[in-house]
Amino acid sequence: MAGGGSGRGRPQAQPGAERGPTPQSRGGTARRQFHGDRRGGGGGGRFSSAGPSRPPPPELHQAMPPAPSQGSAFSSHEQQFQQPSLHGEASSSHGISKSMRFPQRPGTGSLGSKCVVKANHFFTELPDKDLHQYDVSVIPEVKSRARSRDIMRQLVELYKVSQLGGRLPAYDGQKCLFTAGPLPFKTKSFNITLSEEEDGGGGGGQRPEEFKVVIKFAARANLHHLKLFLEGRVAETPQDAIRVLDIVLRESPSARYLPVGRSFYSPDLGRRHSLGEGLETWRGFYQSIRPTQMGLSLNIDMSSTAFIEPLPVIDFVSQLLNKDVSARPLSDADRVKIKKALRGVKIEVTHRGDIRRKYRISGLTTQATRELTFPIGDRGTRKSVVQYFQEKYGFNIQHTTLPCLQVGNPRRQNYLPMEVCKIVEGQRYFKRLNEKQITALLNVTCQYPQDRERDIIQTVHHNAYDDDEYAKEFGIKISQSLALVDARVLPAPWLKYHDTGKEKDVLPRVGQWNMMNKKVVNGGRVSNWACINFSRNVQGGVAHRFCHELAQMCQISGMDFVLEPILPVLSSRPDQVEKALKERFTDAMKILKPQGKELELLIAILPDNNGSLYGDLKRICETELGLISQCCLTKHVFKTGKQQYLANVALKVNVKVGGRNTVLVDALTRRLPLVSDVPTIIFGADVTHPHPGEESSPSIAAVVASQDWPEVTKYTGLVCAQTHLLLSFYRANGRKPERIIFYRDGVSEGQFLQVLVHEVQAIRNACDCLEPNYQPPITFVVVQKRHHTRLFANNHADHRSVDRSGNIRPGTVVDTKICHPTEFDFYLCSHAGVKGTSRPAHYHVLWDDNRFTADELQSLTNNLCYTYARCTRSVSIVPPAYYAHLAAFRARFYVAPEKSDNDSMASGAGGRGARGTRAPGNAATSSAAPVPVKPLPALKENVKRVMFYC
Repeated sequence: MAGGGSGRGRPQAQPGAERGPTPQSRGGTARRQFHGDRRGGGGGGRFSSAGPSRPPPPELHQAMPPAPSQGSAFSSHEQQFQQPSLHGEASSSHGISKSMRFPQRPGTGSLGSKCVVKANHFFTELPDKDLHQYDVSVIPEVKSRARSRDIMRQLVELYKVSQLGGRLPAYDGQKCLFTAGPLPFKTKSFNITLSEEEDGGGGGGQRPEEFKVVIKFAARANLHHLKLFLEGRVAETPQDAIRVLDIVLRESPSARYLPVGRSFYSPDLGRRHSLGEGLETWRGFYQSIRPTQMGLSLNIDMSSTAFIEPLPVIDFVSQLLNKDVSARPLSDADRVKIKKALRGVKIEVTHRGDIRRKYRISGLTTQATRELTFPIGDRGTRKSVVQYFQEKYGFNIQHTTLPCLQVGNPRRQNYLPMEVCKIVEGQRYFKRLNEKQITALLNVTCQYPQDRERDIIQTVHHNAYDDDEYAKEFGIKISQSLALVDARVLPAPWLKYHDTGKEKDVLPRVGQWNMMNKKVVNGGRVSNWACINFSRNVQGGVAHRFCHELAQMCQISGMDFVLEPILPVLSSRPDQVEKALKERFTDAMKILKPQGKELELLIAILPDNNGSLYGDLKRICETELGLISQCCLTKHVFKTGKQQYLANVALKVNVKVGGRNTVLVDALTRRLPLVSDVPTIIFGADVTHPHPGEESSPSIAAVVASQDWPEVTKYTGLVCAQTHLLLSFYRANGRKPERIIFYRDGVSEGQFLQVLVHEVQAIRNACDCLEPNYQPPITFVVVQKRHHTRLFANNHADHRSVDRSGNIRPGTVVDTKICHPTEFDFYLCSHAGVKGTSRPAHYHVLWDDNRFTADELQSLTNNLCYTYARCTRSVSIVPPAYYAHLAAFRARFYVAPEKSDNDSMASGAGGRGARGTRAPGNAATSSAAPVPVKPLPALKENVKRVMFYC
């Protein structure tokens, strides 16, 4: 978990002038078309087979299955919708046009109060050097970048003056070498000798290993194109030139620290902290060179990640199992846990004095050390491991009941007792952390903004880029000061509540408000509900009182909620979840079905540590029974003064049963830019990938879409086709969408073009299969949170410019200086910080038929962040993208409930789950064949219609 502060504006349990409508004609022509085509805005009214004739949409070189056959109306396709199967890795970029261009910036915004903020970007002067690129071949082939760097470092040390013309080359650790000026040859071979990299081979000391290195001229790196790009005179990003400069600036840190992705770690960069179970955190920093409006910028941020503690293996195992392993034999479950944790870990032996040979663990023996023997010589005689270590090394093995480690080649029997092994320092832990470890890591990485800013500046000074020999060689100069950036604070929107409350509307203060004296704008109705208690610590009477208190809070919040359940509270064991759910559902329906009624809500009380119970319950309720559920943890049942918690749960219950909590006043008065003027649908989409170590699980995509125009607060959908959501919008509003706004989360910069081509085409296909020539204008915006730009107040002591956490104020937007040189992007910190340093969301427009101005898109996005249903705070990313993440995360319980870690997903936990929208972990690079993926089970129809994932 690299990365830093946790002031992400996560939902918490709560204590309790824009422009008018714009003409529809603006929806017609995009600023930047793929082929310069003009597109109409999709007329209003009902669907029919006949419609105004339009030119066909521009071809996007679609690399996907053909669309369904066209039909005459939405309703005629109702039976064609189906749950698609899950997505694995993204398909290749077959057919993607290199000539595509993203929308250009439509000018900068002016709305809001002006201010100045500091950004962790450091201005970088372009070198005035003649850069050359060379291809590098190493024979025999070396797969480790670290080993390749050692070889090149040795080559430069030996031949810099005599053979390389005094040049100091920068090497990427793979196939490319760069120099500031030509080498005195076109191609040349070098012989390099290094000590053998120890990997668990035979005994003995280090042996020399010889390599042949061939360096061959490849090309000259053109920095002129990069200069033109930074000046806005060419549109295509010169990634090759940027990569060269990035490699140059990574050379010195790579030699001093341990590189992990774009970050560098060292135990010398900060105090280590234990995470438990044999893991610890190392402090480090992230470094990346980026093209911006101010020129090249070096982005520096603090980070921390998990490493395996360099402990004796016996101590590591004791920490892992949280017990004294010498006291009693290991159970089968213990062995499995040890084997999983230690496989692939590098260790060194400690029983041979100064000879500290290193090995990589390949497995664990099934027998105890005292039972292990191995063949000696060719006569078939065998010797015990205990006897061998006594005779060979004079070492008496004490822990003979423990298994041995299998090291080196798995096909050879090579045993090492645990007590003679120590874990080698500097091994990053790539597998998934448990909840306690995640919490410990967040506590370590969490820094107040002024502390983080101080550490970033100290890191820049410590790295001494002015004295860096590679930066000097290539003529790169780095500023020592954070960039000062012009920013604006957008105003918070007025929110509408029900007229029967004492407060009918509210203007949030510093990104938050509460439900005191307010009632939800549209209260849901719950007439028939039940409760199942799965916690043995909660007695029946306590559970009944808790449910009664929750029902009362729902009434106070403005819902039509019957106080008593249809049946008494049922207590059940967690391992009987399926039986309990189905029996209680059947009992309730025996009463309700003759009356033509349904069971509308299940309240479930769960143990605080509930394993797979939460996921199993959600899967059964939503895909088998068609039952909306609300889970509550035991700790909240016993919480004193739990009114604020109950108020927060009531908000979730209301939207789950079809209500609305609040609405933007501007939406009701038809003053939302490019939303209020014509029927507009707002999509959110996200893809969650499996955690490291869970590569057998699929990636899951989810799409949600607003169903209530013009309010745009109700979002339905889950891993279902856009076609279904368009039809659902039509049913709810009686009109087809005439404008589409699409917020897409979970996309890295390198995937922009591929995502744009595939997904804009998919939206068009969905429209076209519902009615011929139906092509409403589309705006497609990528939402990014996994970046390292941080914004700090220019003056931390000025209380007018910071919130209570010391972060910049909610609504702060930046679209100058540190943003893209030419394209339409901006940073928006829409939330108030809670803990640590707030991370602004980065919005990048990839397609814009609707021709948004900067103010229009920025204010719309900021306003939407105040409509998130689960709390009374503005949130850090736009709600449709947030909901899509929740939906995709929920779907993971449907496909593999036994593997989902759901402790953080129970009601009241808040946040975005484990925020699993990461790229697949590095373990995913294994060559194992992909596991066949089953389709997701279908949601019941009544579940689809509401925001069940909240």
